[in-house]
Formats: sequence, C-alpha cells, structure tokens
Amino acid sequence: MTKFSDLGLAEVLLRALEREGYQFPTPIQQQAIPPLLQGRDLLGIAQTGTGKTAAFALPILQRLLADGRRPAPHCVRALVLAPTRELAAQIAQSFRTYGQFARLSVGVIVGGVPHGPQRQALARGLDVLVATPGRLLDHMASGQLRLTTTEVIVLDEADHMLDLGFVVPIRKIVAHLPKTRQSLFFSATMPKEIAGLAADMLRDPVEVKAAPVATTVERVAQHVFMVDGAAKRDILVELLADPECSRAIVFTRTKRGADRVAQHLADAGLGASAIHGNKSQSQRQRALEDFRFGRARVLVATDIAARGIDVDGVTHVVNFELPETPEAYVHRIGRTARAGAAGRAISLCDNGERQYLRAIEKLTRQTIESTDRRTQGGRAAPDDAPARRAPQQHRRPQERSRADQSRHGHGRPNGQAPRAETPRAARPKRRPQRGAESRPAG
Repeated sequence: MTKFSDLGLAEVLLRALEREGYQFPTPIQQQAIPPLLQGRDLLGIAQTGTGKTAAFALPILQRLLADGRRPAPHCVRALVLAPTRELAAQIAQSFRTYGQFARLSVGVIVGGVPHGPQRQALARGLDVLVATPGRLLDHMASGQLRLTTTEVIVLDEADHMLDLGFVVPIRKIVAHLPKTRQSLFFSATMPKEIAGLAADMLRDPVEVKAAPVATTVERVAQHVFMVDGAAKRDILVELLADPECSRAIVFTRTKRGADRVAQHLADAGLGASAIHGNKSQSQRQRALEDFRFGRARVLVATDIAARGIDVDGVTHVVNFELPETPEAYVHRIGRTARAGAAGRAISLCDNGERQYLRAIEKLTRQTIESTDRRTQGGRAAPDDAPARRAPQQHRRPQERSRADQSRHGHGRPNGQAPRAETPRAARPKRRPQRGAESRPAG
C-alpha cells in the first residue's frame, strides 16, 4: 500500500502529516501529488470528502519551500479561489496544518469582514492566499494586490462557482496572472461553461478522477419519508429526537426556511443553529463553531452556505426539502459516512417534490427505499407500510444490526478538518487510526 513517504514529499511535510496521524494517501492524492510535484497543470474531477485539499496543498507547499524566496509586498506566490467563506477558511487552515514546520505565510481574503486586516496582510505579501472572487477583485481594484508574480493558481469547486455567478469574475482574475504559471482546476461536475473555463486556464493538464457520484452515495444509508408538507416540521422533530442522531445537518432550499426550521427546533428543545447567506460572517462562524464543538446538535443550512463545511462525526443528513438539482443532493449527503463511518441520509418528500426525487434516483442510478407517512383518512400511515422498496442490490446499511453499525460508526471522517479542529466532546476519535482510513482533509 502506497504511503505519503512514497510520493516524493519533503521531510518537513511528512513530519507534519505524521504529527496529524496521516500515513496513507487517498486515491486522488496518490494520483495528483506526483505530477503536481513535476509542475504539471491538473484537471481534477472530485466530490467533497475525497481529500482534494491535501492533493493540491502539499505540492504547492513543497514548491514554495524549494524556492525559498519571500513574497514581494502586495503580491502572493500561490492563489486558491474558493466559492464560499467557510471553504476558504478551511482550505487556509489545511495549508497551515500541513506547513506547520515551514516558515510560510497563509492569508484569507473573504467578504463579510473588515478590509483593514486584509490590507495589512497583503501589504506584507503572502506565500499562500485563499480567497473568494468578489473580495479579491475589490483588493485588486484598489491596488492592494498584484498577481504579476503569482506562480500557482487553484480553482476549487468550479461548478459551484458557476452556480454563484463567479465565472466572469474568475476570468477577470485569471487575466491578471502571468502566462507562465501552474494551474489546478477542481470540479465535481463538468457543465459546458466550466469545461470551457478549464480549457482556457490549463495547458496539457493531467486528468484525475475520484469518487464518482454512484460510489459516493452508496456509502450512505438513505431513506425517504413520503409526507404531507404541513407535517414536515413535526416529523423532523421526531427524527432528531432519536438519541442516535447525535450530530445532524438539516438542509432547506431557502434562507427564510432555514431560520424558520431552526426556530421550530429550538422551540422543541433541540439545540439548533442556522447558517445561510443572509447571516453575517461572524454569525456564520459562531453557528459553525457551536455545531463543531457540540453546543448545537443540529445545523440548519442552505446549499450555498454549507458548501465546504466539514465537521467530524455527522451522523445524519436530513433533507427537510429536496434540492431542485440532483447534484446538490449528492453534495448534501456527502457530509456524513466519511472514511467508512456509518451515516444516514433521510429525506422528507411531499407531493410537490416527487420530480426532484425522480431526478435524484436517475442521477445516482438507485431506487431509494421509502416509507409513507402521509395521512390516510385522518390517520397517519403506519411506519411499517413502505411506499416503495429498493431492489435487493441497493439495500442500505441501515439494515445491518445496530452492533454492526456501531463497529463502523467511529472512524474519523475522510477529508475532514485537521486534528486541531476536532472538538474534545465529539464522539469520533481525536486522531484517525493508522491505516487505510488515515487521510488528510480535502
């Protein structure tokens, strides 16, 4: 079995990986690190949780260390673009973790926070800058940032950049980069506009793929409850009251819906925090920290706000509302069942959402087992009256015995934030076991 020490990484990086308990690379890390160390451009097709952050962070750190020069004022040597504030902060933390024994500077530029500290960091120059496109363009327009000496550019979650309307800003940023550079491009899907952006950015890239949709969802025990829309909140409270649901993310389609659901759960005595785009950065950070450290059992989120959030030990993902795009469902349920740990995804589907359910099953090539909880003649349908049964080959891990599930439920999630971010009170272990599941964040 390949180890990180077999990939040609510098001793200072291997020492950091060893300290964090990582020995074995994930498939995408094993495929990507060697060509990136050679300076090749890269096109990566990867879902969240595959370890892609370490796949690009480790080679970039090694490149910067090998040169040894300091960044010029108002310049950055490596630039990583991310679609959301939370993902940008997490990527920066990964760079700091893997480079903890190297004297390299790492900065974060995102919206929703004051400009002052960001201007000060840029004035000194940075080895690595992780940024969201909008705020980055603000600093470029004000003359606080120049990209003329940037050596490496990374575009992470490119398909989500498209969803947020960032493709034009990204093209403006790329136009200011040197022609001679190393470019890395990661996306879970490859719609036409994203494929065109990749073709313009990359030169003779190495292509790597990891965790296709079908294999991602197969690791999660999935179930659908067919419900009346008006009964969703009460059924949600019932589901979350289960002691086995120790840490859950609940997804809604709208910001107002997230607030209403979080308030309903709080009124029912279930600690819940909401996170979405209308929240300030400090509010979003506080909600995430409450969830990460166990002060809130439930995080209620919209798709945009939740992108890139990796928290250890998420036992359940609940789709209070099914997403309008089936790819978003895959991203949602990927928050649980990391690195072999048990995880469940439960969806509440009313009559108006059946089209979304059909699209999800078509994309994942699965029939999700369902139970009818709609009222029948004024009475709820019994829990043991399933509307549909998944074919035998698609039966989910929830059919294992509880003891069997417990044996699979305590591994450290693959691609999660480094050890320093793991809450002391969290159920998963602080350090991963030394074995095939010991993998860096991504």
